[in-house]
Amino acid sequence: MVRPPAFAPDSLVLNRKLPLWYQVSQSLRASILGRPQDASSRLPTEERLAAHYGVSVLTMRQALKELEGEGLISRHRRRGTFIEPRARRVSPVRLLGSVDAIVAQQSGEATTVLGHGPVAVPGDLAEYFPDCSEVMAYRRLRRDGESGEPTNWAENAVRPDVAARIEVADLERWPMTKVLRDAVGVRIARITDTVEARLADPETANLLQVPLLSPILHYTGVSHDEEGRVVDVARIRYRGDRFSFSVTVEAR
Repeated sequence: MVRPPAFAPDSLVLNRKLPLWYQVSQSLRASILGRPQDASSRLPTEERLAAHYGVSVLTMRQALKELEGEGLISRHRRRGTFIEPRARRVSPVRLLGSVDAIVAQQSGEATTVLGHGPVAVPGDLAEYFPDCSEVMAYRRLRRDGESGEPTNWAENAVRPDVAARIEVADLERWPMTKVLRDAVGVRIARITDTVEARLADPETANLLQVPLLSPILHYTGVSHDEEGRVVDVARIRYRGDRFSFSVTVEAR
């Protein structure tokens, strides 16, 4: 009998300005939702996970408690920690200021690349790409990994020199942020997020299978590299009946 490959969590660069348990939980969440279908459902021990992320066992335990509260994992004394087979694959857009939170939110969905190619810089994005006449545009539709129901669709405008290193097949496996950071090697310094309520236009209504003019959440994420350049502008339309938006502000 062939055993399934062991679960392998992604690497994580910790930001000491943010709660460690939160960063670890978001990174582990992205790893769980983006894991290969044939991967083992059993997680490594708390001690091994703590060593992998470079945190204490207490911090790791708090991160696991967060994921358990989401219904993503279950913990059994003396047996171990397991990924729930019917774990919730879509959750509120919940950000606390880390790149891994962005990756976690976009992971765990089946993604179809609708198209990609160079386009003239759209007028409303000109301020982000002042030195470019063209950007590479990517259009993707995401579906719930279990039901197949469309949940959101995304448009990304990426700098041409960065886009030249993107493998389109990677965008069917991972969110754009993860592709840019982990596959292309862009050192993302910050992402500026804007979320607003809008009404579904004909294209969005058709792609997301919702009534025309029904409420949606329109997310814009502007990713900057360490040189301050904008490398990607993501515009994502989320179904209003599937998502909410919340921000947690820490007092310390």
